[in-house]
Amino acid sequence: MSRSGRASSFADAWSREIAFLRDHKPELAMITVLPLVLVAILAWLLAGAVIRDLPIAVVDHDRSDISRELIRRLDASAGLSVVERPAELSQAWSLVRRLSVYAVVYIPNGLRRDTQRGHASVFVYYNASFLTAGQGASRDVASVVAAFDQAVLQPIVALRSVVAVGRPPLAVQSTLLFNSARSYEHFLLGLLFPGVLHLVAALAMVSALGRELRDGTGAGWLARSPDTYAAIAGKLAPYVLLFAAYGSLGLLYLAYVRGGGIAGGLGLLLIGQLGLYGACAAVSLLLVGLTRDMGSALSMVGLYVGTALAFSGATFPVIEGPLFTRIWNALLPLTAYVKLQAQQVDIGAPWRDSMTWIGALALFVVVPGLIGIVRYASAMTGSERPA
Repeated sequence: MSRSGRASSFADAWSREIAFLRDHKPELAMITVLPLVLVAILAWLLAGAVIRDLPIAVVDHDRSDISRELIRRLDASAGLSVVERPAELSQAWSLVRRLSVYAVVYIPNGLRRDTQRGHASVFVYYNASFLTAGQGASRDVASVVAAFDQAVLQPIVALRSVVAVGRPPLAVQSTLLFNSARSYEHFLLGLLFPGVLHLVAALAMVSALGRELRDGTGAGWLARSPDTYAAIAGKLAPYVLLFAAYGSLGLLYLAYVRGGGIAGGLGLLLIGQLGLYGACAAVSLLLVGLTRDMGSALSMVGLYVGTALAFSGATFPVIEGPLFTRIWNALLPLTAYVKLQAQQVDIGAPWRDSMTWIGALALFVVVPGLIGIVRYASAMTGSERPA
């Protein structure tokens, strides 16, 4: 087949798909209005970036000037709000069970005395059923107590004790390497934008491919095309480019509007966007080509692409997980993309370190794409009857 024949088939299929979308408003809305509305809602919901004013309860059995100052500082912390001050711990547990508070701070009797002796303790109990909120409250309490110890308690002890107050013999200093603001917006939108968009993209592409089989229009369309494979690629190309554009805009919004920019290479990220949605096209081809039924293929998209966020390893590590989990993780294009994104947006890794994930995305395009396009073309041209 000549290059002109391939180009003609590709361009004709592109124009045919654009014309179809222009004449069918529900399908057009699915790839324009729906993804934009979804990402806008996600951006609005997570615009707060950092959790603020988590409700906590404080049980103060010391009732000294030191404990009152500590409570004042806890309440003044941006991440915490002291909403209850029960007299006993038993009352505080009731507040936790009612979900009125996410953590309980217990200040035992004798805090002032124990401070003078150098071994005072403040206890924090947090609700791990709500792990993010509970750990966030516990972390903020620890930060307030550490600052209070350094600013208030150590000077007091130093003035009243003949023993010099110094640092403990062994201390741990933690330093955040990336996402130093601990922004939930940055973390979650970085996952939700590609996760939601590549699900909608796969659904749209399966629908576009499946309706040719459902309506019986595919055989005539491909019979008029000089190059069958180029025509199928031309049909899917508008979806790949459109969703890659959406993904790139979401990435730029997250990095430059809501964040501090991109630490690595923007070009690699744009290639990754094309790779991710090219992989969606390849997987869509494979599913429709194997099932030869739009309904079955849509169901399989929900199972495969719909679970990608949970199994990508970005939220929960899959190291030493069950064998099925590790295999499923490796079979997801989103896994490769989120690793590439983390390296280039936050870490600033050298481009060579990211070529592994670019290569993985390329494999997701080539392997299922080649199998899928052969199977789909066979089903469409009649060498295999649709089920």
